[in-house]
Amino acid sequence: MSPRKPKPRTAARTKTSPSCPVTRTRQSAEIALGESEERMRAILETAVEGIVTIDERGIIESLNPAGERIFGYRAAEVIGRNVNSLMPAPYREQHDTYLSNYLRTGQAKIIGIGREVVGLRKDGSVFPMDLSVSEVRLSNRRLFTGFVRDLTHRKQLESEVLEISDREQRRIGQDLHDGLGQHLTGIELMSQVLEQRLTSTRSKDTASLAAEAGKIARHVRDAIGQTRSLARGLCPVMLESEGLMAALAQLAAQAEQMFQIQCRFECERPVLVTDPAIATHLYRITQEAVSNAVKHGKARHVHIRLRATSERIILLVKDHGVGLPKTLPKDKGMGLRIMQYRAGIIGGSVVVKRDPEGGTSVLCSVQRHPLKKASRK
Repeated sequence: MSPRKPKPRTAARTKTSPSCPVTRTRQSAEIALGESEERMRAILETAVEGIVTIDERGIIESLNPAGERIFGYRAAEVIGRNVNSLMPAPYREQHDTYLSNYLRTGQAKIIGIGREVVGLRKDGSVFPMDLSVSEVRLSNRRLFTGFVRDLTHRKQLESEVLEISDREQRRIGQDLHDGLGQHLTGIELMSQVLEQRLTSTRSKDTASLAAEAGKIARHVRDAIGQTRSLARGLCPVMLESEGLMAALAQLAAQAEQMFQIQCRFECERPVLVTDPAIATHLYRITQEAVSNAVKHGKARHVHIRLRATSERIILLVKDHGVGLPKTLPKDKGMGLRIMQYRAGIIGGSVVVKRDPEGGTSVLCSVQRHPLKKASRK
């Protein structure tokens, strides 16, 4: 009988018990990962700002609850769609080109910077928003995260503040015209009567006094002219009665008289602005630009140009002064900010630049037919 062959040894299976260090480490890692995901989910769901993530093609991958409230969509309605569906024209058509240019060249216009743009809600209304975009590089692809803040209420407040300011300016202008202007007119008439009475006595003493009275009357007449110019600047009646073109032409004439400069208004083809708010803000932007050109730019020549395309109204105020400083002091530039606020309220933009040949250009562009605005809530 042959001897029994020994069975080959097999590797013994080791069972890891719950108390094994490897198991404990894995469990801790899983718990930490789960807690991290929960924290991230809680942050996204409770964030005040809208958060939108898109891929390299511009396709929306997520939209947090704040973003749902801002845009009026449920996340499921927009996930898988291009993010340009949240933008009005012409920004919608420009977005894909901008994204592809950035991926090709690396030149960013908004990524990592942030700026004020316009968004489109589900109901078709547009609204101003502050948008900042960050880029996330993963192992095999890139994601872009947009942080959105609705500026509707802030813009409404700015509009109300400017409206109050404009109303107060109109009141002061009316008071200057009807109050101080009439008072000065009365003084002029009294001076003229005194001059006539002194002249009629025909004596050497009264002749010199009559001359002085006449001089006083002329000074009062100059003061009346200046008062009326100030009143018209604060309360541009022609803006309501004859339109923006006539008001800007009058503004140029007033600037020549008041500042002793050459100020010319050009409008090759008629530009009819039927919206009173747009006309008023364009007038005030021009007024501020001309004032800045004279006071800060020391300009002696100012050109105001108004033109329109099929889609936009374009206003240009160009001077030949000393130009803007390379860096504005922190306590300066209020006029520039007011112009930008005014343009933003009517859905436009203002660009102020130092011209290479000298001087400063203020370019304001606004849509000719305003988009549907978001209603107040």
